[in-house]
Amino acid sequence: MIDDHSNPNSWQTKPTDRFVLRWIKCHLSARVTRRLVSVHWLRPWMITISSALVGVLAGVVFALGCAWLAGLIAAASQVLDGVDGQFARLTGRQSTTGAFLDSVLDRYPDGAMLIGLIIYLVRLPAPIPLWLTLTLGSLALIGSNLVSYASARAESLGIDLGKPTLASKGTRTTVMALCAIASIIWPPMPLVALLYLVIHTNGVMVKRLIEALD
Repeated sequence: MIDDHSNPNSWQTKPTDRFVLRWIKCHLSARVTRRLVSVHWLRPWMITISSALVGVLAGVVFALGCAWLAGLIAAASQVLDGVDGQFARLTGRQSTTGAFLDSVLDRYPDGAMLIGLIIYLVRLPAPIPLWLTLTLGSLALIGSNLVSYASARAESLGIDLGKPTLASKGTRTTVMALCAIASIIWPPMPLVALLYLVIHTNGVMVKRLIEALD
């Protein structure tokens, strides 16, 4: 059980959470967590796996062409993704195994949502050629994976990458979910999310590589 008299809400977020993820955890995830704490048979790993499965489902629904529903499911997965850590901290069940499981399983919904977005745009009469959609999709997928990998690798090597960026998994999912929901207004809206992922994730990686050479 968390016992931090200086900050009684410390269980809600981690120091590395940026404002988007922090807002989601404090205002949405925490409400779910408080209700689940009384469920004595529940374990953090169960929540982690559930969040990953919901996130993968969002990607599948996206690929099937129902973008707005995929966005809502992805949003639910994002909220649930913050619950496992909060639940573990509140119940005193934090572990390195749980942290490893959470980090690894995060890659599945992250990749599924992006692949679903790409397939959605390919099937849609998008305002850009097919070859460009696939090229941008590949760059977004590579950039997204590299951001997560570089963060984990730097931590294991003791390299300080500075403040967390807005290219993290939480922000990426939020952008994709919002653009997916907004497809109700303009069907090609997920293209905006794709451009964001290409520019921001790869831009962050170039910046990190340049700083590493200094």
